[in-house]
Amino acid sequence: MSANSSPSAGITGKPFSWRFTTPLFIGSALNPINSSLIATALVPIAAGVHVPIGQTATLVSALYVATAIAQPTAGKAAEVFGPRRVFVTGILLVLFGGLLGGFAPSLTALLVSRVLIGLGTSCAYPTAMLLIRRRAQSARMEGPPGGVLGGLQIAGVATASLGLPIGGVLVQLFGWRSVFFINVPVALIALVVTLLWIPADASRERSSIRAIMSALDVTGIVGFAAAMTSLLFFLSSLPDANWLFLVLTVLLWGALVVWERRAKTPFFDVRLLASNRALSRTYLRFAIINLCGYVVLYGITQWLEASRGLSELLAGLLILPMTLVSGIVIIPVSRRNLIRGPLLAAAVACVVASVAVLFLHTGAWLAVALVITIMLGIALGGGVSGNQTTLYTQAPGEHLGTASGLLRSFGYIGSIASSAIIGIVFHRHVSDAGVGVIGWIMLGVSIMLLLVTLFDRTLRRTAAA
Repeated sequence: MSANSSPSAGITGKPFSWRFTTPLFIGSALNPINSSLIATALVPIAAGVHVPIGQTATLVSALYVATAIAQPTAGKAAEVFGPRRVFVTGILLVLFGGLLGGFAPSLTALLVSRVLIGLGTSCAYPTAMLLIRRRAQSARMEGPPGGVLGGLQIAGVATASLGLPIGGVLVQLFGWRSVFFINVPVALIALVVTLLWIPADASRERSSIRAIMSALDVTGIVGFAAAMTSLLFFLSSLPDANWLFLVLTVLLWGALVVWERRAKTPFFDVRLLASNRALSRTYLRFAIINLCGYVVLYGITQWLEASRGLSELLAGLLILPMTLVSGIVIIPVSRRNLIRGPLLAAAVACVVASVAVLFLHTGAWLAVALVITIMLGIALGGGVSGNQTTLYTQAPGEHLGTASGLLRSFGYIGSIASSAIIGIVFHRHVSDAGVGVIGWIMLGVSIMLLLVTLFDRTLRRTAAA
């Protein structure tokens, strides 16, 4: 039997019990929380391993690079080997990464730890999407399981800003190593409930190594990893641009496109993206929303700490409404499988938040900051949920794992672009003028988001379907 066969065919009763969804939600929360968890620990880490503070920024980019590459790779592997197998493998990587980081004697060991955590946490979302899709098909559900997808989004995206206050509390109470050790008990819990409550994958047919490599499109995966790494290194080099990385990026992406057009089972299906432009627009919308969210998550929190003297914990708590509002918005949007309305609301909310950023330097900065976080909470809740439901209906069922991973990769491209913007704007020092520049950049991309959403006629058809 192939790994693509469903072991739960003929499901009767309630297909999505809390036992089935709990492991998926726990696993999906690990990646976004880890992406921001370390932010408040960078300074004590530098002191702890005796390196300049600037070098600890690599711990942030290491997880970004690993995640952007690993998300679609995990999705592809889940399609070939089975989603539960890949999900469990990811949990084990998180467990080892947390232990290594907690006992790490040097920055190099910490970098390896962050890469392992990035690879491991990346396995959760694309495998969860595939498990949900197959279970819905086995239960003969006609539409997307909106409530389950909404819970996955709350766990997988809305929790991102929780990393800041959680990290602040952990560092203050237990020291910087706790931001690594915290992954160990969570991974153990996720491992146990997965083995107990997620049905095992179907047995796989024996295949040759060559057949497996062809099915995975290993050449495509390596090419995508090289091209994505080069792109992320170029963005990370800004404002002191490393033009060699840019040239290398163009060459690698060109070579990848040529290869994938001829591949039998392409990993990065450029033909699908070219023919399914609606899916490509979904990726673009997701990237822009993440860009706006992470610019505020990292850039505005820096300004609050540097210009308004807030502690890391208080700055994190001020961003907390973004998480709360997004979670509140996700629930009704996902349960009703709404698409176009929430996506338009998300675009408008990004525009309003961008305008508010332009007035952040005024005396009413606290009220303005709350407006920004609430608006971006609406944008994340409506945009992320709407785009996920859109992806669920637009992507071919047999490629949903890879397509879901690519959605997250585009999200991380947006977040890394936000880091590049912050690095350029706050290159010399954090200032009110820099916040104004961030506001104008956000406004420009938000207007693009609004236009892309407003004139996308396929959203009406997708919602109707």
